[in-house]
Amino acid sequence: MSTAARARAAMTEPDAASPVPPAAAHAGPPILAVEALSKEFGGVHAIEDLSFTVSRGRIHSIIGPNGAGKTTLFNLVTGVYTPSAGRVLFDGQPVSGLAPYKLAARGMSRTFQNLQIFFNMSAIENVMVGRHLHLDRRLLPALFRFPSLVRKDREAKERAAELMREVGLGRYIDAESAAMPYGALKRLEIARALAAEPVLLLLDEPAAGLNATESREIDELIKLVAGRGVTIILVEHDMKMVMGISDHILALNYGRKLAEGTPAEVAANPDVVAAYLGTLD
Repeated sequence: MSTAARARAAMTEPDAASPVPPAAAHAGPPILAVEALSKEFGGVHAIEDLSFTVSRGRIHSIIGPNGAGKTTLFNLVTGVYTPSAGRVLFDGQPVSGLAPYKLAARGMSRTFQNLQIFFNMSAIENVMVGRHLHLDRRLLPALFRFPSLVRKDREAKERAAELMREVGLGRYIDAESAAMPYGALKRLEIARALAAEPVLLLLDEPAAGLNATESREIDELIKLVAGRGVTIILVEHDMKMVMGISDHILALNYGRKLAEGTPAEVAANPDVVAAYLGTLD
């Protein structure tokens, strides 16, 4: 069986052992709305006139071939890039161009396609970075180490350790991040994002570079986080994971929407198959 045929099988036959949890009622407005969004780089449209919404409490995946604009879209949503046109609304409020740290304070966290780990810090210190939004950042308490600040630092470390155990990194609580294996570092980045207590979590290729066992563990972790009420937007090339875990899928090609719908609907769309997999034998 060719590579394209195997990929097609993954799209059309979701993993029966990893069913999508039944979706609860999602009343109210979407947690994220993208309206006529465009981004140009030197006259080239990386994203062009793109609109979609993300319902609360769902796992919403974004797929497409390399160069389709998936990471550019993430960077627009999370404030790394400013749109050339259009806007992004988070929790009903326009946030286009808002700095990433301000979006994080509002409840939006993300991971990156390429690991963004502070290798000069320990593993637990990396996770604690995500807690900084909930700590007292005033100068006077920091200078004099007020008891309240010491207590909050201790609580932040305890919560970071708890999160590391929750994502399966309990044995690395006292480890240096530079000594951790790649698969563990992918989980560490997720733990740091969760430390900010997000309501919306964007995961950019969390299974990239992982073996089959590690990918299944990431799959289960994503479902665990979603089961606790965190809305997830996932960019991932592992089609077996995408088809088995997603409530809704958006397919991109050349920065434009190609298709949108349930996993079954997107997998059956001939334009998606042609664009994402190429000619099948």
